Order: sequence, then C-alpha cells, then structure tokens
Amino acid sequence: MGYQLNVFSEIEPLETVMLKRPGEEINYLIPDMIEELLFDDIPYLPAMQEEHEAFVQVLEENGVEVLYLDELAIEAYKALDDKSAFVEKMLEESNLDSVKLKHHLREYFLDMDASQMIQKMIAGVNRSEVDFIPDHEQDGYPLFLMNPMPNMYFTRDVASVIGNKVSINNMMYEARSRETLFVELIMKKHPKFRLTDEEILVNRYEEDFNTEGGDIIVLSDKVVAIGVSQRTSLAGAKAIAQKLFSRNSQFEKVLAIEIPNVRAMMHLDTVFTMISHNVFTLHAGIFDLDGNMKIHVIEPGVNELQVSVQTDLAESLKEALGEKEIIIIPCGGGHEIDGPREQWNDGSNTLAIAPGKVVTYNRNAVTNALLRENGIEVLEIPSSELSRGRGGPRCMSMPISRKRMN
Repeated sequence: MGYQLNVFSEIEPLETVMLKRPGEEINYLIPDMIEELLFDDIPYLPAMQEEHEAFVQVLEENGVEVLYLDELAIEAYKALDDKSAFVEKMLEESNLDSVKLKHHLREYFLDMDASQMIQKMIAGVNRSEVDFIPDHEQDGYPLFLMNPMPNMYFTRDVASVIGNKVSINNMMYEARSRETLFVELIMKKHPKFRLTDEEILVNRYEEDFNTEGGDIIVLSDKVVAIGVSQRTSLAGAKAIAQKLFSRNSQFEKVLAIEIPNVRAMMHLDTVFTMISHNVFTLHAGIFDLDGNMKIHVIEPGVNELQVSVQTDLAESLKEALGEKEIIIIPCGGGHEIDGPREQWNDGSNTLAIAPGKVVTYNRNAVTNALLRENGIEVLEIPSSELSRGRGGPRCMSMPISRKRMN
C-alpha cells in the first residue's frame, strides 16, 4: 500500500507525518556561517537528538506513524533508473565554482552507496574529507565544498500537503533551496508515493514566486490560511489560491494574512496556529497599534480571483469557518515581556495531533499554562537545543495524512 495524501484540516487526528532527525549537518555549523545558514546559535547535537527522540516518542505514543525524510530519500534514490541525474541536479544547485570540482564531487558521490550519499549531501562536504585535494592545496578551496543543510529537521517548510495534493515549495533563501530536491525525489519516485502531475500543486523549479510550508495552514476542508511573510509573498499566496481553485480541490477560500516581515516572525506558524475547531494561539505582536492587521480574502471569480481586504482576524476566521465564537490564546499571555520571549522560543508554534490536543515546547510555561486553562491537552517536549534553530513542533513536522472526521 502506498501513502495517501490527506490533509483537509490542521486539527484532525494526525495519522502519518514526515520528520528528519538532526544529524551531522548540525556539527558542521560554524560561527562564520550561522547567518548564511539561517541560524542564530550553534546547537549541541547529542542533546538535540535526545530532544527529537522525545518528540518522536510522544507522536508514536499517540498513534502517529513517523516517516523519516532521509530514509525515504534513500529508498527513492535506490528506485531510480538513472541515479546520476539526481546527483547532477544536486551539484548544479550547489554553486560549485569550477568544472573540475564538480567532476570530482560527482565521482565522490557516485562511488558511495545510497545511504552514505544522501546523508553526506545533507551533512555537507568538508574539503579535508576528500582525497582529490592534496594537503598543500587545501587552502585554495572553501572550507565546505558543499554546504551543510542544518535546517533539514524543519520538514514543514519544504513541502505542504493541502487536501490530497502537495506543494513542493520554492524556498526564499539559497541556504534551504536544495532541501526540496529530496522531497521532490520522494514524492515523484518513491514506490509508496509516485505522485502524478495532477497531485503536485506547486513544483519547486517551475514557479516564479516563493512559498514556504510554515506559512500554509489548512483551516478546514474549504479554507486555507497563507501567511504573507518574510518567506512567502502575496503573489505566492494568490498563485496557490488560483491553483487550488482551478484543480477542483474543493477549497473555496484563502485567507492571506500579513505578518511583520522580520526574522523573529519568519512564518505565519511562528505567530499563529490552530488548536481546535475555534481555538487558536497567537502572538499579539502581529497587530498594528489599533489592534488590526491586513487579511486578503481570496475567492474564485468568473475570470479572475476576487480579493477583498479585512482587518479583524477573529471576524475573518468566524466568517470563513462558520463559527459563532473564536477563542484566541495569546502567546505568553500577551505580556510585554513573556509574550515576545515565548514567541521567540516558539510558544505559538503548536502541533495539533487531534482537536484540542497539541505538542509544545516545555520552555513556554506561561503559554502552556494558558492552553491548559482553556481545556487544551498539552504534551510537552524538551527544547533547550531544538529551539536554537528557531522552530517548534509544527515546524519540525510535515503531516502526510490526517483522519477525516466528517
């Protein structure tokens, strides 16, 4: 049996999810490269892996099937008839500065077995590891012949299942663009996926707009929210809306929600997530001084998209979801100190595994207490090292399937 794409809600019981264990790529983070590689600090890998295993344990104890991105990529690579084509594509997108280096790296990878090759592509290639650069020539090459991909454990961003289709996202920054090559390989070539063109909503290499999965929230089987953020443009939100409407996907409305274009709030799900049918957590810092924000309500039209602008998020959600009341739980209680502190540590980045049941980081004590006061079941995981990458439980998970409740 193959894996079926089935995500028509943010909160329906999670059945299958794709994760990536933090690996050797984390040990290749150095201070001179953390900004380029989109980090603010250098995590301690052994502790980070222990925390990630605790995350996996919570998911599995709650009946979730956990798939690993790198293991799926290895299996998909093994199934390829022309394995050199994937290696070539990876080399082309790695900004190599010489034909000679590209040739050597091609041979370097093709001499490996599938598991070694995929893991090394993710970890990065240090100049001292290869045998084709003599010791006396080492200084003539960059420290990394191929940069590491330390953000890979944030599987949410590279691809998004929307209904029964997938968006293989066109990432904003070069540091993350190669990550989507692995997801593309899995979705198109893995024996248990082998998606058709009809099932791929967005292709990473065909689009002239940027979208990332942290900005995509499936609110219901008819409504999708898309953040207009540092990483996803309004043009990208409109393009996805047009694709959804034209593919008979049953989605009828897209709420394109503008948030501040800053590093601390890089994606919509760093400031806003859905917890239950009418319950959301939100960081108060996304509102303007009048307590408003800009929400573009996008709907299909006769010849073009119909777009209206609203400013009250709760009212927009009420109308879109048909709810009489919207309950918003402020990150850190909305406190001027606790709010930004806990938002920075992903207090708003909850992963719903069922209605009213979420996985959170344990460090966000104020937010977690408020969730419990509002009747939410909170499953805490340790987060001293995982949080250094600026992403929480939702960021670290790419749902493949959720159980339909209707």
